[in-house]
Amino acid sequence: MFKEYTLQEALKLAIKTEKGSMDFYRKAASISKDESSKKVFTLLAGEEAGHLKAFFDHYKGGDLGDLDSFMASPPDRQSATHQALEQSIAEGAGEQKALEIALKEEKSCVDFYTILVKDIVDPLVRRVFETVIRETQGHHDMIEDEYMRIMTMVHSSDQNIYVRE
Repeated sequence: MFKEYTLQEALKLAIKTEKGSMDFYRKAASISKDESSKKVFTLLAGEEAGHLKAFFDHYKGGDLGDLDSFMASPPDRQSATHQALEQSIAEGAGEQKALEIALKEEKSCVDFYTILVKDIVDPLVRRVFETVIRETQGHHDMIEDEYMRIMTMVHSSDQNIYVRE
């Protein structure tokens, strides 16, 4: 069964996804005590804002309002990711838990977009999703590296040294 998304539907979905991720990373940065993790979350929030702006520039629907108002709107408190972060904050968890939530969310997004893109016929819409997949996979890899550092695991840049010795 094929679900063909118009370019505008794909852009709206991407905009909302990027907004949720941006809000998550901003909040995670605000609770991080570890400076490296704070920098990673801040960088990711900025990248998500950039992606959101790029998608918004092509979105023709008026239902999201203007870019500045949309970006300043409150987070979606009903999203599972937002609720998981709020619960971890209430429990006193820090960067480790936020990174775990982020890893799951980014992996879920990659999986979702990968399945979705298979049914997209329009090449413009396909490119929107392929771009999101690549960027999201890059975020996942960055978060995974930071998680390994926090957990004092072998960092990806050191793996060849430890594997070969």
